[in-house]
Amino acid sequence: MRVLFVCTGNICRSPTAEGVFRRLVQDAGLAHAIEIDSAGTGDWHAGEPPDARSQEAAARRGIDLSAQRARPVHREDFHAFDVILAMDRGHLRQLRRAAP
Repeated sequence: MRVLFVCTGNICRSPTAEGVFRRLVQDAGLAHAIEIDSAGTGDWHAGEPPDARSQEAAARRGIDLSAQRARPVHREDFHAFDVILAMDRGHLRQLRRAAP
């Protein structure tokens, strides 16, 4: 199973969702069965780490986001992932327009 979380720039909501879900999957003993990633509808933050405030909020809860780097959604993602979760309705509209 492959799951992708998507927000605008992939520096706040989607990397946080990725980190939280990754922790839940690990705690459930399913890390071997579920691949998790996040992306943004835009590419202006590509290569950047998650926003410092997101990292701090996650760290307070024992979740490390520091290894993540922002990337845009790619056309191939629509085929590569089983589930794509938009962080809000605007992202969902953008994803539907971009979907093959």
